[in-house]
Parts: sequence; C-alpha cells; structure tokens
Amino acid sequence: MNPIKIKNKKAGFEYLFVDTYTAGIVLTGTEIKSIRIGKASLVDTYCIFINGELWVKNMHIAPYFYGSYNNHEARRDRKLLLTRRELHKLEDSSKQPGFTIVPTLLYIDENGRAKVNIALARGKKQYDKRQSLKEKEDRREMDRMFKLKG
Repeated sequence: MNPIKIKNKKAGFEYLFVDTYTAGIVLTGTEIKSIRIGKASLVDTYCIFINGELWVKNMHIAPYFYGSYNNHEARRDRKLLLTRRELHKLEDSSKQPGFTIVPTLLYIDENGRAKVNIALARGKKQYDKRQSLKEKEDRREMDRMFKLKG
C-alpha cells in the first residue's frame, strides 16, 4: 500500500517557511477514511487561533462514498493538536505583521494516524516569486543537460 501524502504545492511558492511543526488533527470516522483513499486537498488552507486553540480552515476532505447519514461536511474547521509550548510559540510568532501559519503536508503516519505538517510562513514578494521560478527553471535545465550527456 502506497503512503498517502497530500501536499500544498502552492504554499512553497507563495510563502517563505520560517519554522515547521508536525500536528495531529481531530477527524471523524468518515474523514479519516476519505484521507486514506487520497480524497483531500490543501489548496487555499490556512490556520487560525481561536480561544488559544489552533484550527485549520478551508481544508477540503471529500465526503466518504460509503458514508451514509453520518457523513462529514467537506470544508469544516478542524482542530490541530500541538503541545502547549508549541501553541504559545506559534501564537506569539503569528501575531507579528506579515506572518501566517499554513499547512504544507497531510499524511498518514506509521501508526495509521493523520498528521499535518504546518509552517510559520512569511509571504513572498513578487521579485522573490520570480527568483523561485528562475531557480526552478535552471534546475530543470541542468537536469535535462545531465540526462543528455549521461
């Protein structure tokens, strides 16, 4: 069985990651089943503090096909589980101007639990994005030349 890893590719382009954390996520039964078959998306997701707890907003987990009347809502808010020390550190850092918290990866760990990698991130400027595209293009070109010679 191949491991489930759902990435937020846009986040790496839009933000510069300052610090990363791994958090557990509170899910219902049909949500974990949908994630295990890869039916989730991290596009346009972000994290927010509500009453000292960290919540992920706008994460899409498709309704489970075999779930009946107790199926979940696709874009509901989901609570993230971190230690108290990590929560305080993240909350203080995210209050600084220009910083936000974004989910970067949703995966199933070796114990069968869903985990989310989140990053304290600062938004990139337009010239930073152009620089990222240029570096990506250069790497691709170098790989292409290496394959031709090898």
